[in-house]
Amino acid sequence: MPNTKTAKVFEVIFSCLGKAVGKMRSDLTVKMVKPWSETHIMATDEGKYLGGEGTAPPPLALFVASLVGCIMTQLRSSAKRRSFPLKDLTVEAIVEWEAHQSENDYYQAMPKGFRLDIDIDSDAPFEDMKKLLETARESCFIEQTLGCTNAIQHRLRNNEGQWIDI
Repeated sequence: MPNTKTAKVFEVIFSCLGKAVGKMRSDLTVKMVKPWSETHIMATDEGKYLGGEGTAPPPLALFVASLVGCIMTQLRSSAKRRSFPLKDLTVEAIVEWEAHQSENDYYQAMPKGFRLDIDIDSDAPFEDMKKLLETARESCFIEQTLGCTNAIQHRLRNNEGQWIDI
């Protein structure tokens, strides 16, 4: 944990509004609220196996892409701040889940693990590459989120229009 007496502290807040528009397609409006404002329009869909039409990437594809994109961004950002001689960078993620399906066709998703294979093309010593990775890992919001237990609050709108914590 950084020393908050000397560290600059700022909030990062996103919101995402999803709307069901097809068999399994969801159109998503993702907004960064803080530290600045920007909006991105995205979509997810499932393939025919899960009742979708394959018109957009499935949610898990966006999840894995976000993990890889985040660590790659932080590696390049850290390299720039440290004047690290980065020639090229490749990251491959292997992300595994198990789905335990019950007799009624519902399933429970269980993560098995995450592996990031990072290939840094640099003339820097290996120890410097390790330090660069350590800094990038600490800066990657997605990796930091995955690395700890998170409380995810769910609310459901009742028939009277009130939001109820579930």
